[in-house]
Amino acid sequence: MSPEQQKQKFEDEGYLIVEAVMSEAELASCEAEIHRLHEVTVQLEATQDPALKHFQREPYAKDKQENGLPVLRKIEQTRDFSQVFRKLAAHPKLTSVVQNLIGEDLLLFRSTLMLKPAFHGSAHAFHQDSAYWPMDPPSLVTVSMALTESTSENGCIQVIPGSHKWGMQEWGSIAQNTDTAQANRDDIDTSGAIEAPLKAGSVVLFHSLMVHGSGPNKSARARHTALYAYFPPTVRLVSRGSQSTSRSFPVISGLGGVETLEMASVVLV
Repeated sequence: MSPEQQKQKFEDEGYLIVEAVMSEAELASCEAEIHRLHEVTVQLEATQDPALKHFQREPYAKDKQENGLPVLRKIEQTRDFSQVFRKLAAHPKLTSVVQNLIGEDLLLFRSTLMLKPAFHGSAHAFHQDSAYWPMDPPSLVTVSMALTESTSENGCIQVIPGSHKWGMQEWGSIAQNTDTAQANRDDIDTSGAIEAPLKAGSVVLFHSLMVHGSGPNKSARARHTALYAYFPPTVRLVSRGSQSTSRSFPVISGLGGVETLEMASVVLV
């Protein structure tokens, strides 16, 4: 698709798939880095380092991996622990697509690894990312980059096309010990959900109001995904309380080349 067609599809359906964003060498580097980050987890657990809060074990896996490393569900704020995933957030083949959707100036809201381990990866309930993020308007772009092949068997992402137009909804816990992706609300119709399988190196981009989820990993192959969320500087940080706070966001592109942007939150009444 042309850039114009990509933008129109994203606006109409709320998601977009772009293939072959990453090379084989880049994928191999990411897999090696994921192994290293599992070793980092062991070190953090041994010292009870406060940074351990960013490393979440798979809640429904009782055992360690065969190599003795922990079974992880996700790692948050990967930029703080990995130069590989810090660099990946600014991948030119990726950022050019995001810029076409929301503009040249890009700030990074989230940098995460989602790790659905073989046989243990839990299902993710249907939800909207913006329901958990203090941003107004809720118009971020979430990018799910397949570092390994993403299939029905290992719990590929599922989206409900057009659901980004439903408006903000309330959702419950995301991790589920179920055989399929489900909704935590009986009044949400998920019958229109479709799977978005991806080859390793491809990405799916979706609006932060897009209703999405994923099934469990029932296969012998882990499903590794790098998640990034981008937003333009026109989006405001919203205070969770009655007083304004501030937060610094990495600048991925634009804004005169500065590395970070400090944003004061607004108090909505």
